[in-house]
Amino acid sequence: MRLVLPAMLALLPIAAPAWAQTTAPAAQQPVYELRIYYPAPGKAEALNARFRNHTLKLFEKHGMRNVAYWNELARPEAPEGRVVYILSYPSREAREADWKAFVADPEWQRVAAESEANGKLVTKVDSIFMTVADYSPLLPQAR
Repeated sequence: MRLVLPAMLALLPIAAPAWAQTTAPAAQQPVYELRIYYPAPGKAEALNARFRNHTLKLFEKHGMRNVAYWNELARPEAPEGRVVYILSYPSREAREADWKAFVADPEWQRVAAESEANGKLVTKVDSIFMTVADYSPLLPQAR
């Protein structure tokens, strides 16, 4: 037991930099936004086409990073499923600025109007803001 304490103390200078890294104030983490779109009846394919052909490129144009997109499997409450996706931003403030620019973009306004000429594509949108938990596998960084 007497030899264990000196050995542990000898390792302290080696361990200190790692300890300092975990206790130092964290740099600002990217903000992830989980968005869930509920397609209007019969509009899931049109909604997916709008994302595929226009929206992802416009998001990128305005500084949003496309992380991943999913189509929920059909279920009784959502026979066409839902469209679920995640975007990332350097901060919540960046998110607000990016969305403001996106919504004001004349190209987006044209695409939205054309794609909704026969009715709205979405009946509801859920939005959840998140940061990565300290135990999460590594994700690509925002911007």
